[in-house]
Amino acid sequence: MLTYLMAGDAASAGELARAAGVSASTASAHLARLQSDGLVVAQARGRHRYFRLADEDVLRVLEALALVAERGAHDQAWSSPARQRLRCARSCYGHLAGRLGVQMLQVLLAQGWLAAASGGYALTPAGRAGLAGVGLEPALVDTLARAPVAGTPCLDWSERRDHLAGPLATALLRHCLAQGWLRRREGERSLALTPPGRLALARWVPLDMD
Repeated sequence: MLTYLMAGDAASAGELARAAGVSASTASAHLARLQSDGLVVAQARGRHRYFRLADEDVLRVLEALALVAERGAHDQAWSSPARQRLRCARSCYGHLAGRLGVQMLQVLLAQGWLAAASGGYALTPAGRAGLAGVGLEPALVDTLARAPVAGTPCLDWSERRDHLAGPLATALLRHCLAQGWLRRREGERSLALTPPGRLALARWVPLDMD
């Protein structure tokens, strides 16, 4: 259930029960303990309660534990079709992770859209023009350009290399989803790259889509 919540989205107890393959009563008991221990928080919406990770610190701990757990068996751990989809592209606490996220960071750095800054990456003039060209809101681009750090490196769970986290990464994922370039798969953290997305992303970030 904690792994399911690593995407950053809120989920109901029923969704988490299905993700874990347990009964509703079992899920509720575990969620009560997780909430008591400060790992998840609950939010009431009407008659329903939705859960999310308490904060990004919990996410970092979960990722570190996953990296340790898969030492020596990394390829085998990611060999199933469901895990391959997760490895290709997924949401990680509101930003793009997986192979696609790692490649995107590499391209943004190679094209000079981002430059190293204290604590992360700053948006360059080329990056400011590039983001405006792909349709990000001008006010948002201005805010990111003025920030000393627009994004930060985040060690990717499946690729064991950095993808981009922080405000810019969140804005990019939201934009890709809003444009229909990526879509969420029901009941999964994985993201699907759509045919329009394949074409659109290839125009501004020449990724290795295979």
